[in-house]
Amino acid sequence: MNGSLTTPSAARHRDKLAATVRSHATSILVFLLGMLLSPTLSVQAQTNAIGGVTAVAHSNSNSISQSTWTAPPDDTNITADFNVVGSNNNSNAALENTNEPGVSNGQPDGMVSSNVANAKLQLAIYCANSEEPDKAETMFVGLLAANIPEPIQKEALYQLAGVVANENDLSRAQSIYGQYIEKWPTDLKVPEALLKQGEIFRRMGLNELALGKFYSVMTAALSLKSDQIGYYRNLVLQTQVEIAETHYLSGEFAEAADFYRRVLLNTDPALNRSELEFRLVRSLAMINDRKETIGKAKEFLDLYPNADEVPEVRYYLAQSLKALGQNAEALQQVLLCLQEQKSKTRNNPQVWAYWQQRVGNEIANQLYHEGDFTDSLTIYQNLLHLDPSLEWQVPVEYQIGLTYERLAQPSLAIQTYQDILNRQSADDTNGSTALNTIFQMSAWRLNFVQWQTNAENMNGFLVKGLPPAAVANFNAPGAQKP
Repeated sequence: MNGSLTTPSAARHRDKLAATVRSHATSILVFLLGMLLSPTLSVQAQTNAIGGVTAVAHSNSNSISQSTWTAPPDDTNITADFNVVGSNNNSNAALENTNEPGVSNGQPDGMVSSNVANAKLQLAIYCANSEEPDKAETMFVGLLAANIPEPIQKEALYQLAGVVANENDLSRAQSIYGQYIEKWPTDLKVPEALLKQGEIFRRMGLNELALGKFYSVMTAALSLKSDQIGYYRNLVLQTQVEIAETHYLSGEFAEAADFYRRVLLNTDPALNRSELEFRLVRSLAMINDRKETIGKAKEFLDLYPNADEVPEVRYYLAQSLKALGQNAEALQQVLLCLQEQKSKTRNNPQVWAYWQQRVGNEIANQLYHEGDFTDSLTIYQNLLHLDPSLEWQVPVEYQIGLTYERLAQPSLAIQTYQDILNRQSADDTNGSTALNTIFQMSAWRLNFVQWQTNAENMNGFLVKGLPPAAVANFNAPGAQKP
């Protein structure tokens, strides 16, 4: 065997080792941060800092039980109790022991050292980014319960809101962002907090409230200073995208298309242009703006020929062309969609198959009902190769048989219906109700076409050799046939 393969015992040993390393990462990181951020701290203070942070990480119930978060619906104002909540909590020992004699931290009496508080803040952010939300939340709450400098208060509260939102506790996250805005209404991050509130409202399905918050972002951003113009532009651009998305998700496609047009005028390379242009095409198709749909769809296909959305875009393009009477171009788009190379369908084969089947089936049926049997037959024959299952093959073959009848090709129709019935005899699953119905209809049509063909042949045989006048009388309406 290959020596590089991992045995089950080796895998368990590796996982155990990883768990051990992770369990000590918190203490090691805080120690290093303490060394870097607070070189004047005594060894004893650094030891206390490490022990205090470890205590916070393992005393989640103590920290939260003394905070306002665990008493709904009073979970509304954690900032009001920053200096009260947790003042006697052992989990904050690291924050309380930094004002010992001999340590100069430049802070007012009773306030935690900026270096230590910042070290703990960075550790909490590290835990949040390392997908340890419970630890991160406990640390943020512990920080907010202590007497820490205001800049760290702001960052801790803002980060706490993000952790809670990521845990899908949306109403609580909404409340925390609200506290941040209320306590620091002129802070640089207020527009971002409003943007986050809008996103949370949308996740809650409250799209009207979401739009209100997004428009508040635009207003708040106007108060930013002139030296923050770059930040302002990026914020406004992001907000416009969110407004467009909210209208789109609400089914307000005209408004969504309007905002997508505006956003796409921006040349910012950070924009996901392919996604935005796709949503613009879909919005235009939903409001039946045929001409612009055709233009934007062709533009999308030229710019992003390998995008996963290509089959859906071709569907909208074909439907719009068909609606404007451009049947030849519509047929061309359908065939291009059905004949896409397999290499393009590997990423999302189910999505591609769905749109290939939908675009082909809908356009072919429309052409059939309009009497364009030749083009509809072409599409049906291409559809046949998309899926080998009986559930797909049998209905398409039946439609091909009907089309052959319309094209006055009885022998081909008979062969098609016979092929369907052969599939029935080879099917050992007894088939579904729908399949059995198609088998029955195929048998009936096979008998009918055979009878009709025989009758026409007999008719030709009887009249063969008769004078033209007799043939005319024989075929006249109401004439008696032998």
